[in-house]
Amino acid sequence: MTTTATHNAHDTTPGRALFVAFELSEKPWKLGFTTGHGQKPRERSIAARNQTRVLQEVAQAKRRFGLPETAPVFSCYEAGREGFWLHRFLEAQGIPNHVVDSSSIEVNRRKRRAKSDALDVRKLLSMLMRYAHGERDVWRVVRVPSVEAEDQRHLHRDLETLKQERASTTTRIKGLLSSQGGRLTSVNKLPEQLEALRLWDGSPLPSGLRRRVLRVYAHHQFLSEQIAALEAERRARLQSAHDASIEKVHQLMQLRGIGINGAWLLVMEFFGWRELKTRREVGGLAGLTPTPYQSGESAREQGITKSGNRHVRWMTTELAWSWLRYQPESALSCWFRERFGGGGKRMRRIGIVAVARKLLIALWRFLETGVIPQGAELKAA
Repeated sequence: MTTTATHNAHDTTPGRALFVAFELSEKPWKLGFTTGHGQKPRERSIAARNQTRVLQEVAQAKRRFGLPETAPVFSCYEAGREGFWLHRFLEAQGIPNHVVDSSSIEVNRRKRRAKSDALDVRKLLSMLMRYAHGERDVWRVVRVPSVEAEDQRHLHRDLETLKQERASTTTRIKGLLSSQGGRLTSVNKLPEQLEALRLWDGSPLPSGLRRRVLRVYAHHQFLSEQIAALEAERRARLQSAHDASIEKVHQLMQLRGIGINGAWLLVMEFFGWRELKTRREVGGLAGLTPTPYQSGESAREQGITKSGNRHVRWMTTELAWSWLRYQPESALSCWFRERFGGGGKRMRRIGIVAVARKLLIALWRFLETGVIPQGAELKAA
């Protein structure tokens, strides 16, 4: 008896098509063109961000390979500093494009491997053809946000950067004074304390050190003003705007333990524009999924993947600690105490990552269905 093997046809490439891969850099761009496997790619270098030249090279490649002007074109490039503008430009020209997560591209595992722009563009071409002919696991394609969704990220990301810079100025001021035996109780009251500060031997601060500390303090104050302005802008938008994303922020803020910082970041980075269907997608896109390693009789857990959105992963971990404090009777907090409460610091740090993943999934369900996480409490009206 002969059995016919099942075959799923996922080939979406109609007839002969032109495949284009971009290797992007600050000045030159490397372009590779081909029409199929086993064919030597046509490689060209152009000036970076020259849109007209890109279209010219595509047209010349079609003539070189004997393709009609109406032949379909498929392109790809690695996600990086160029962002998504090139993707939008190619899509506007009728060229389907894929923005690829560079960390998902397979590489040779030899200790020393050759690497160059030409080799990279050939690798991208080979994987693009495999992907176009149905091999979907060959890499991971980045979901491109809309222009509006991408623009909404700037406020909280800028706020996060400014807070990090302000924290570094605080550390610098304290470090400068500690190196001379001085100690500062509060940076906000620096000008009043500066006259009373003394070195290790009781002498006043030298003039050079004093001027440097005041310069760093002026930068600290400047950052504080910018942070206050951004927080005021965020509060104004939260009160005046009524779009779907803002409504989701309001909904998350109804839960105890979640404030404006966490709710705003999760919505603008994650829940506001992504169409998530399963809990596995939620955990995977945040990089909070486990990575088991099993070979023969050897099996171990390598920790979480950390391959998702780092902003969401960091904020969810912070919210997990806050959840344990402000939602102590919730099912999630009880689970953490039963599973990790009796362990040491290391076990609690491991457990909080598990809490973060479960919490993120619970918040996604809360936004999608309105079902409050089990045992959780809402804030007083």
